[in-house]
Amino acid sequence: MATVTGQTGVVKLQLAGVSEVVVGEVTSFTLETSADTIEDSSMGNTSRTYKAGLDSSTVSIDCYWDQTDAQQLVLDSRATVDFEISPSGTATGSKKYSGTGIVTSKSINASFDGMVEASFSIQVSGAVTEAAH
Repeated sequence: MATVTGQTGVVKLQLAGVSEVVVGEVTSFTLETSADTIEDSSMGNTSRTYKAGLDSSTVSIDCYWDQTDAQQLVLDSRATVDFEISPSGTATGSKKYSGTGIVTSKSINASFDGMVEASFSIQVSGAVTEAAH
């Protein structure tokens, strides 16, 4: 198995319908996918049984706040954005995950003895597509 370090990861995004561009100063990101289950147990069953339900995905991005970075500036609540996440970089053959979502939260945090940091959450609308660069 091949492992990679997080330092090669890349996040690109832009307002929906425009080409994605790299988000600056990213320190971490998470792509979380999950699936609902629907119980279909009935009388006479000795164990619960389930059917697969709908998929759901969210993207979280943490970065150092850069008020000159156009991609950070479009991440306002309710904005619809296209995203492309490349956990192991953008070299040929590397995996990428893309989709469209709605920004559900934006948080900018500052302390007197640290960097100004920003966090963004995106609720994915539809499926996340997995492909290779």
